[in-house]
Amino acid sequence: MTSTTGEPVVVVSRRIGAPAEEIFRILADPGRHPDLDGSGMLRGGVSDAVVSGVGDVFVMRMHYERYGDYEMNNHVVEYEPDRRLGWEPRPGRGHPDATAPGAAWGHRWIFDLLPDGAGATVVTETFDGSRMPEDKRAEVDSGRAWWQTQMASTLERLAELCAARYAVTALGRSRTAAEETRPPA
Repeated sequence: MTSTTGEPVVVVSRRIGAPAEEIFRILADPGRHPDLDGSGMLRGGVSDAVVSGVGDVFVMRMHYERYGDYEMNNHVVEYEPDRRLGWEPRPGRGHPDATAPGAAWGHRWIFDLLPDGAGATVVTETFDGSRMPEDKRAEVDSGRAWWQTQMASTLERLAELCAARYAVTALGRSRTAAEETRPPA
């Protein structure tokens, strides 16, 4: 599901065949973010630290044609284990806005996880640009310019990563983690 309301918020959802706690574990590990990135901009984390709560900051190496190589300092603003993780990016080392007054645009990336039956979760990724200054919102078309497609790609990659992680090949047949835990018939 993809949704925009005309507001500076973009929402994309997908049902993924993995438990919420396993998906959260992946999302809370910035080192895994390049594996999920649907934008092609992430180059890797600066440290191996896993997000553990509000107030944490994780730094990601990025590349964007317009800016070249730079870093983003991601301030964790929402953290509910196995349910919600959100951060507010701020320009870091090498970003042209890093030392500019008001460099924090105020936008947020949020992932909500809603368990949906045995071994499945509805994952909703939200770009919330409602706190962005009007000129920055216009610059990115309130997130609609290209993020919808990239967010859908991110959730597709997350689903693929979860499927690969939980798939077990037995007698040439792939089975899900849920199938693995069922007793034989």
